[in-house]
Amino acid sequence: MEGRIATEFMALQRDPVFTGKGVPRGDGRPVLLVPGFWSGDFSMNILGAWLRRVGYLPELGGINFNIRYSEVLIKGLAKRLLEVYRAEGRKVTLLGHSRGGLLAKVLSHRYYPQVEQVIALGSPLADPFDINPVTMMGVRAAQLFNVVAYGRPATVEQRFMRDLKAKSRVPVTNVYSRSDGIVNWRACLRDDIHAIEVRGSHVGLAVNPEVYRVLGHVLAAGWRGAGR
Repeated sequence: MEGRIATEFMALQRDPVFTGKGVPRGDGRPVLLVPGFWSGDFSMNILGAWLRRVGYLPELGGINFNIRYSEVLIKGLAKRLLEVYRAEGRKVTLLGHSRGGLLAKVLSHRYYPQVEQVIALGSPLADPFDINPVTMMGVRAAQLFNVVAYGRPATVEQRFMRDLKAKSRVPVTNVYSRSDGIVNWRACLRDDIHAIEVRGSHVGLAVNPEVYRVLGHVLAAGWRGAGR
């Protein structure tokens, strides 16, 4: 099912939304992009270029390979968030794909005065381990890598898990698909977040034309609402 990403990307290139048609124009507000598990900043390049075309300021999270302990990654993301916030003088939207959405939610919990809203793409915010068994094998491999690399067990993630479960301090939107081949779509639903369903694969959420339409309106609603 995840092989659909090629079809989704080709559909995006043919869709008018790819050039910015049919979505509200942004006002230059910063958007910090956080890549998914086993991925890096490069995976957000297409989305970042589109955000720039429609009037936003995309910023990369500085993650080359998203497999390290969440607490390690949060430190770097917090530094980037504060850099962007100080440089632009305005709150930052956090946009994360898959595990990137989990990191974005926790980052917003700890630095909510600097965050406008969180937008997650296929992120299991209700249960980060409700995933495909093959993907879980990758999670176990990453845990082993971290134990060796840092000499500390996965219990160092307990604070992260508490902050993930905590009630959201900023508006959070999770864009999900019932045909997601990696994350159980039910794990994307929580009472304290706004969930929007689209059609598509998990990895393809970052290049899905339906997602881009949703993003255009969610982003605009965030800054327009903040300006009232």
